[in-house]
Formats: sequence, structure tokens, C-alpha cells
Amino acid sequence: MEFGFTTAAYVVSAVLFILSLGGLSGQESAKRAVWYGIVGMALAVAATLVGPGAGYWLLSVLMIIGGGAIGYQLATKVQMTQMPELVAAMHSLVGLAAVFVGLIAHIELTRVMGMDAPTRDGLSGFAGLLAHKSGVEISILRVELFLGVFIGAITFTGSVVAYGKLAGKVDSVAQKLPGGHLLNIAAAAIAVVTLITYINTGGFFPLFLMLLVALFIGYHLIMGIGGADMPVVVSMLNSYSGWAAAAIGFSLGNDLLIVVGALVGSSGAILSYIMCKAMNRSFVSVILGGFGGPQGEQMAVEGEQVAIEADGVASALEEADSVIIIPGYGMAVAQAQQNVAELTRRLRAKGKTVRFAIHPVAGRLPGHMNVLLAEAKVPYDIVMEMDEVNDDFPTTDVAIVIGSNDIVNPAAQDDPNSPIAGMPVLECWKAKQVFVSKRGQGTGYSGIENPLFFKENTRMFYGDAKASLDALLTKIS
Repeated sequence: MEFGFTTAAYVVSAVLFILSLGGLSGQESAKRAVWYGIVGMALAVAATLVGPGAGYWLLSVLMIIGGGAIGYQLATKVQMTQMPELVAAMHSLVGLAAVFVGLIAHIELTRVMGMDAPTRDGLSGFAGLLAHKSGVEISILRVELFLGVFIGAITFTGSVVAYGKLAGKVDSVAQKLPGGHLLNIAAAAIAVVTLITYINTGGFFPLFLMLLVALFIGYHLIMGIGGADMPVVVSMLNSYSGWAAAAIGFSLGNDLLIVVGALVGSSGAILSYIMCKAMNRSFVSVILGGFGGPQGEQMAVEGEQVAIEADGVASALEEADSVIIIPGYGMAVAQAQQNVAELTRRLRAKGKTVRFAIHPVAGRLPGHMNVLLAEAKVPYDIVMEMDEVNDDFPTTDVAIVIGSNDIVNPAAQDDPNSPIAGMPVLECWKAKQVFVSKRGQGTGYSGIENPLFFKENTRMFYGDAKASLDALLTKIS
């Protein structure tokens, strides 16, 4: 009876997760989609607790005191600007969980294989499942277990490095050890050898050696990726965590874990592919960590950055008929989305056309800017994707860039040696006037100089974005 309930609950949970993913494709359905996911996960956890072989009380205590308490603290204290690194940290935990489950499954498999036949026949639960497998099935199980640990270990160290880069604790510049990709190739070759050895022997040493190799690969892959490409990295690691969960699901014979892992893995891979196209990157090079570094000596930037005060920006906006606002991570850091929304309301009340231009990789997390603008109640119909708005800049009176750098960098088109060469960008410099809200004259997170800041039609509106917009709002009634 319990088994039947668990299976039925898993099916319902899987359907809810699919509905959740589908709903997240649109801003208006996203809230409902989140609730689908919450209910689906709650049902899956409840079904697991009451399912066969579950230690109900122990798991409940661990969930409430451990995971529940920690999760609640994180949810109440983490700012929206910290969401990218939080997501990376969560991915690391998924990878680590896959590693632990895989190692425990190996220990259990070794224990069962060491028993005599009569003893095996009396086993139940996961051990009983292992006891009745044929030699071929054991080999397949070892491959599944190996892949779960391998992908999980890569996800763990890769996500830890990504967290460090996103949180500013690790230099965002792409870095590789001497030998570069040859080290990754050698590590992958060792992993293949250990896989073959593990299938044939089932020993712990090849599994442990692979674990060390996978931890290195995760570290070295992500260290070799520059800050400009971190949104893709977060999506890629999300995919890795899903495949790790699916592989472990096969090892445990858990259908829901397989389905959820496949959903996360495939959706993350598709999102990574879409973002790679948006950045003109090779999807294969993303997986191999072979992008994001300097490709040669970059072109020198000529001219000077000309500053402007709130009065000058307000005057230009009063005269403008059309305005395009380009938000970036600097807006999130300053928590200026409410100010931006208020500026939008006042300009639209004056009959001006105001739109937002969102680059696919704006911020440090896919959809980061969309979430912030939705939080500030900016109307969905004026939030445009890059392809919808890029051709309109030549007929736009004013473009306002708030805390963006790489996504508005003309070097992507003009400098073949730029780390972002070939990346489609928002061509805001084609507007009649460009105002850039920026803290100072630094190059920003990715360390790439932006010629936009030196163009004749660009003026730098220096200062914290929220404070700058506060000053601007006093000039626009």
C-alpha cells in the first residue's frame, strides 16, 4: 500500500514539476509555476518519508532542524543581488549530495556482493534490489554510480568556484594552470581508465581516484571562464546538477529522481545553448570551459569620459520623446529598481515612449533583470528582449544605461581581440544621447574596458544608481 502511494505521489509530483517549468517561461505565469514546484516538492518529500525503508523520524528531524532551518535563514537574509551566488551554492550542494549518495551506494553494493546467496535472499529495500541483479546489471549499475559521482564532483567544485567569482571572493578573470586544456584532457583520460577499471573490479580505489580527478576538472573548468560569461556558467552548472541527480536516480532505482534530474539537466542545457547563441559562443566550448579569456592585445580606447549631473540628464529627458532604459547588475546592487520604475511612470505620464531593453545575459543570472523589474511592477509589455528593440536605437532620443557594461560594449563588434568579440550587444550608442549610470571609471566585474563610455554622445552619470536616480527624480515632477 505504501509503495503504491509513493509511486502515485511521484507521478503527480513529476507532472507538477513539468507544469512548473512550463509556467516559468512567461512572466505572468511564473508565480503560479513556482507554487506548482513547491507543492510538487512537498508531495515528493512526504511520499519519500512514508515510503518503504524510510527512517521517518530521523529524516524529519534532519529536514526540519537541518535543511529547513538553514533554508529559512538563507531565504530571509539573502538579498536579490546575492541570488546568483546563492544559486551557485545550491548547485554545489546538489553535486555534493550526488557524490555522497554514490559513495554510499558503492559501499552498500560491496557489502551485498560479499554475502552468500542465502543471506542475500533475505535482504529488502535497496540492498534487496542489489542482491537480485545479474552480472550485466551490476556492471550497468556501476556505470550509473560512477557517472553520478563524476558529474556530482565536477558540479561541486565548479559551483564553489562560480560562487567565489560571483561573490567577488575569487578573481573573475579567466585563469588556467600551466598546460591549460591539456590538463583537462589528461584528467578526462584518467577518468575513462578508472571507469573501465571500476566496471571490471568494483574496487574503491578507481572510484576514489576518479573522484579526485572530477573535483580537479570542476575547479579548472570554471576557473578558466571569465566574469563576462558567468551567467552561462550558472546555467551550465544547473544542467550538470540535474544530470548528476538523474544518474544517481538510476543507481537508486528512484523514478522521480530520474525524471526531475532529466528535467533540470535538459532545461539547463537548453538555456545554456540559448544563451550561447545570444553571446555568439560555441556550446561545446562552454561545456569544456574553453571560452572567456583574452584572445590577443585589445584595441586602445581613445577619448575621455565626460561627466554630467542630474540637471543635465533631466533636461535631456524632458526634451526626449522616446527613451530606452538598459538595466544591469549595478541596478541590482544599488537596489534601484523601484527608482527606475518611478522614473518610468513619471516619463510615461508626460506622454513619452519608455521601454526597457533586456539582454539575454544581463546581470549575473538568467532572467535576473526581468525579476527585478517585475518586483518593481514595471509593466510587462514595455520590457523588451534584445532582438525586439535593437533596431530602434537609431530613432531613440535617449538611452539610459544603469549598471551595465559588457552587454552595451561596442568592442564586441569592433575589436576582434576582445574577450567578448562577436557577442551580440545592445547597440545603445546609436541613440542620439546616452547616459550611463555608473559608480566610477573602473572596468567593472569582467575587467573589460568599454569604448561606449568614451563616445561623443555619451555622458557619465556617476554615483550609486539609487542615489543618482533619487537626485534625478527631484528634477522630474
